[in-house]
Amino acid sequence: MANSYLTRTPGSAGNTKKFTISAWVKRSYLGSNTSTIFSSWSADSIAGHFAFRFDGSDRLDLSTWSVNLLTTNRFFKDTNAWYHIVCAVDTDESTANNRVRFYVNGVEETSFSARNNPSSGQTFSVNNTNSQTVGLNNYSSAAGNMDGYMSHVAMVDGQQLTPATFGETDSTSGIWKFKSPSGVTWGTNGFHLKFENSGNLGLDSSGQTNNFTTNGNLRQAVDTPSNVYATWNPLIKDAASLSNGNTTSNNTSSSNWNRASGTLANTKGKYYAEFKMTTMEAAQVGIIDVEQAYGTTAQVRDSSRAYMYKDNGQKGNGGSDSSFGASFTDGDIIGIALDLDNNKIYFSKNGVWQNSGVPTSGSTGTGSAFNLTDGYFYTFVNGNYDSSGSGKIDANFGNGYFGTTAITSAGSNGNGSLFEYDVPSGYYALNTKNINTYG
Repeated sequence: MANSYLTRTPGSAGNTKKFTISAWVKRSYLGSNTSTIFSSWSADSIAGHFAFRFDGSDRLDLSTWSVNLLTTNRFFKDTNAWYHIVCAVDTDESTANNRVRFYVNGVEETSFSARNNPSSGQTFSVNNTNSQTVGLNNYSSAAGNMDGYMSHVAMVDGQQLTPATFGETDSTSGIWKFKSPSGVTWGTNGFHLKFENSGNLGLDSSGQTNNFTTNGNLRQAVDTPSNVYATWNPLIKDAASLSNGNTTSNNTSSSNWNRASGTLANTKGKYYAEFKMTTMEAAQVGIIDVEQAYGTTAQVRDSSRAYMYKDNGQKGNGGSDSSFGASFTDGDIIGIALDLDNNKIYFSKNGVWQNSGVPTSGSTGTGSAFNLTDGYFYTFVNGNYDSSGSGKIDANFGNGYFGTTAITSAGSNGNGSLFEYDVPSGYYALNTKNINTYG
C-alpha cells in the first residue's frame, strides 16, 4: 500500500468524542518513517488533527497537532504476521486512562512511553465534516504512508468498543483471528472497508454507504489475516532494498551481490513461486536453508545449502557451478517448484521446465536440478549483481503481481493463488494455510 491511500469527506458530522477504529495490518517497512493507519485533519490544533499510526521507532502512537496522546513502549517489528490494531476513544469517560485505549491482537496495551490523556469532553477532527484518510497522515499528502498490507479497516461512530467486535481467539490454536463484525450500530460516519472488491477497494460494507476514494496504485492482495503469504524478509540484513510490500528486491550496490530471502520456510510439502528478472546484469534464484540466509556480499550459491539457477544457465551450490538449462535476462520469469517431500527442486524459464524437468515425478526426480540435503528449513532466495546498482527482481509468491504489474493471465491449478504459468499438480503457494495443510 506504499504511496497509496483512501479518502472520504463526510457530508455531516457524527460523534467527535466517541468512536472506535479497527484495522488488520501487515507491515512491510520499518524504521524512520511513520506508517499511518487512520488520520483526520481540519486545523493545526488538538481538536483539529488526529493521526493513529506506527511512529518512526515502530511504536503504536496516537498524535494530535502538538501532543502525543499515547505512545507504546512496545515495538511492532514483525513483518510476516498480521496485527489487529484497535483504538477506542471516549473522552466523556470519567477515568482519564479509559478515554483512549489501544488493543493489539485482542489484548489491551498498558505500558506507554508517552501518555497524555485528553481532557474530559475533548473533541477531535474524527467524524467532523473534514477529510478522513486511511493509509496516510492527511495533514500532508507526502507524509506517513502505510507501507504494507491492510484488511478490514473499520470505524464505528458513537461507540467505544473492545476488540471482541472484530476478532476472536481460535479455540484450537489460541491465536487471535478475524471475526466478521455483526450487529454493529455503525453511526453516521461508520464504515467497514474489506478491500475485497477489486473494482472498488474503497467500498463500504457496513451498510452506511460511506465509500472511500482510492488514491495511488492501491492493489488487492490474496494475502489476508487468515492466510499469510511469504514475502522477502526485511529483518534479514543484507544490501537489498525492498519495496512493493516486500515483494521487490532492489540492488543497492555497484560492487557487491545483493540478496533477499523469504519470511516463510518449511521442511516438507511442495511449493511454487515465480521471479521476474525486471532489471539485471547478473542474477540467481533458488532456495536456501534459513540458517544460512543472513546477508553477505558473496554469491548466494557459495552457501552449502543454497541451490540456485543462474542467469548464464548454470546451476550453483556450495561455491561450484555446472551446466543446467537456458540462460535468462531482463523480462524473463523463472519458476521454482520445490518438492520437500522428495528433496528435489525444479526450475522453469517462461513456463518451460529446464533440463526436461518433471516436477510431478516424485522420488524419481526427472530433470531435478539438485538432490536437497534433508531436514532443513528451506525458503526462497535471490541474488542480484548490477554494476549500476539498479538491478531489480520482482517476486510473485501467489498474489498475482510482479511489483506493481499484474500477471498477464493466471495459469491453471493456482489453488486460490495467482501465478503467471501453470502450477504443477500437487504444488502450492508458500503461505500459512498450505504449510499447515500440505506441509
